[in-house]
Amino acid sequence: MNKEITLAAVVAELRDGMTIGIGGWGPRRKPMALIREILRSGLRDLTLVAYGGPEVGMLCAAGKVGKLVYGFVSLDVIPIEPYFRKAREAGAVDVSELDEGLLLLGLRAAGHRLPFVATRIGLGSAVMTNNPDFRTVRSPYGDGEELLAMPAIRLDAALIHVSRADRAGNTLTFGPDPYFDDLFARAAEKVFVTTEELVDTIASDNPEDMKANLFEPYLVSGVVEAPLGAHPTSCHYGYGWDLDHLKAYAASAGEEGGWRAYFDRHLTGDEARYVASVGGEARIRSLPIPTF
Repeated sequence: MNKEITLAAVVAELRDGMTIGIGGWGPRRKPMALIREILRSGLRDLTLVAYGGPEVGMLCAAGKVGKLVYGFVSLDVIPIEPYFRKAREAGAVDVSELDEGLLLLGLRAAGHRLPFVATRIGLGSAVMTNNPDFRTVRSPYGDGEELLAMPAIRLDAALIHVSRADRAGNTLTFGPDPYFDDLFARAAEKVFVTTEELVDTIASDNPEDMKANLFEPYLVSGVVEAPLGAHPTSCHYGYGWDLDHLKAYAASAGEEGGWRAYFDRHLTGDEARYVASVGGEARIRSLPIPTF
């Protein structure tokens, strides 16, 4: 079974109003090649679910977003993603503001095909005020404890970037932190993967490789070969985040016509033109991987 498709073919599978989960974490291993293809498309009124980074801000700046469900939206060293901040402060998008744990539980409930997961997280906090549709349940056991019924966060599609994939949908995601890409995959009706390297077959009994296979291939609807496809975010063992680029992008949010100028400089044309616009492949691969 050959699941190889193009960036354009993935976007053709998406529709206005869809709920789309985006893997990665802040400025780390985001499927930015797919985000750029969405930015070039006519898609609108999307609900985004993410531990957000620049993808959220860019899609907000382009007017593609109707609602955001997030645990945070940050560029890490730039604490609040600037275009997200503009949209949030202007009330331009609906939001469901969660902590990282509630987002995890909502995705996990969807992956298990449950309507909700009971938890103490959020009780007595502004989470309940800011999400008035949330409900509580009473424990059926002797304690009778009142708990938040965190609703499942079901996704129409998940977009995930990986280190290596084969045409059957097997994937390997290298690095010390898998983030929660597996939960996004299992919460979605369709999963579209971009990969740094596409091979015919992934077949290995290496325990490290087995740990890097985060979700089952049957979940994957399409695989796109997209080397450097996480830039300007990091892709572990491949390249680090592009802090100079992210700083320039952030600065554009404070400039008149900044988004239009950024789009015209970097996002018109195809991925080859994008790579050239940010200094070329050699420069990207030389970016140091951040350590903490």
